[in-house]
Amino acid sequence: MEIGKYIDHTNLKMDAKEEDIAKLCHEAIEYGFETVCVHPYYVALAKDLLKDTNVGVCTVVGFPLGMNTPKVKAFEAIDAIENGADEIDMVINVGALKDKDYNYVKDEIEEIRDSIDGKTLKVIIETSLLTEEEIIKMTEICNETFVNFIKTNTGFANRGVTPEDVELINKHKNELLEIKASGGIKTFKQMNELIEKGATRIGTSHSVEIVTHMKEEDK
Repeated sequence: MEIGKYIDHTNLKMDAKEEDIAKLCHEAIEYGFETVCVHPYYVALAKDLLKDTNVGVCTVVGFPLGMNTPKVKAFEAIDAIENGADEIDMVINVGALKDKDYNYVKDEIEEIRDSIDGKTLKVIIETSLLTEEEIIKMTEICNETFVNFIKTNTGFANRGVTPEDVELINKHKNELLEIKASGGIKTFKQMNELIEKGATRIGTSHSVEIVTHMKEEDK
């Protein structure tokens, strides 16, 4: 398993400094991670630090609550792309989903999707706040809107991802939709179990510990 290619190496801390982002980028290059995931404020810096490498830049939109209006989220996404982002992780409006305003949720996703010029879009659904029925409904909406990934969690709610979350999504997604598991992933054992359940991307701030521990186990 080329483990690094599964990982979005993440720093979304409120107090992240430039030196923290530089460290994140250098680690991503060293360990061959797929992307770094940073706040929009740091997209341009990360893009510059990662130029001439194979590491992409991922950022978040409507993060972490998802309660911005679609126009605000779309503007945020466009700005991020202009600053060099390769991938956008957008948070849905969970309240609208719980109100069963499915057209709103779908239209919002499509507005962001259509605004980012074909870049990778991941839709964060916050499984920790959803019922099984709501997770299935969001998986169906992501199928219908032809986004690249459905992403489980922000990491800011009451729990992280579980294998059951990923298994449920995997059961109801189409062949095109991929799963990004995120939230509370700290060990290789966790990561491997999520991949076995169907995740093809992992969002974690514990990437280096996971990779180094895996290599130690292989010795």
